[in-house]
Amino acid sequence: MTDTFIGTGFPLDADGQQAVLDVIGVGAPELWSVLSVETKGFGYLNDRRPQILYERHIFSKRTNHKFDQTNPDISNTSPGGYGATGGHQYDRLQAAIALNRQAALESASWGIGQLMGFNCGQAGFDNVESMVAAMMASENDQLLAMGKWIVANNLNKPLVARNWAAFAKGYNGANYAINQYDKKLAAAYARYSSGKLPDLSVRQAQVYLTYLGLNAGGIDGLAGPTTYKAVNAFQAANNLPVQNQIDDDLISNLKNAIYGLAASAPQ
Repeated sequence: MTDTFIGTGFPLDADGQQAVLDVIGVGAPELWSVLSVETKGFGYLNDRRPQILYERHIFSKRTNHKFDQTNPDISNTSPGGYGATGGHQYDRLQAAIALNRQAALESASWGIGQLMGFNCGQAGFDNVESMVAAMMASENDQLLAMGKWIVANNLNKPLVARNWAAFAKGYNGANYAINQYDKKLAAAYARYSSGKLPDLSVRQAQVYLTYLGLNAGGIDGLAGPTTYKAVNAFQAANNLPVQNQIDDDLISNLKNAIYGLAASAPQ
């Protein structure tokens, strides 16, 4: 693993979704309710690096405050100092890696579920390095790790029961009600249980279009005019029939454009 942290970044597929549903023991509406409220919604930056947030107070604690005086922006007993999201978080992470690599990786939250590196054991990994490698590989891996962490902390039980207050308390802490996480989860479930789930094929296409620098209108699994405009632009640029159709052939062509033939095979 290199410190570019750029991996394949494969988007969630049907097998990956089913794997995490089986681990948690819930249906797709419950899963997407959690994803829409509690997570980043998409596990990667546009350059295929995992979404992260670096936590300086965690690094301070895990290094016994050794660097608090010399590097207060990176190691500090007070949370905060985040700065911009996205690539800037990797600037902060790299500065921490220069001081203590393991503690740095353990002090960031990773992927779609923003799983803290120090929770690698509860997520099913031997160490934080193997967890980060999985975070770089795919959203399937990211979500499975999140699912294992949920089970390890017994949060699957209130999720199965759709006890949103109990789940939000366990996931967000005792102050969950301040941000109305329980109400947001209930509202999301009402929406998703009515059948309006993201189309994973559309979502995969949106991810790959985004990696190619095209504006797909977000990563939501809903095909609208902006998504189709990006699809058409890709088709035209690659001498493909220009049509508002998202299917296996389109996804295969998108993957080939990003990874080449060798890497475009199913995971």
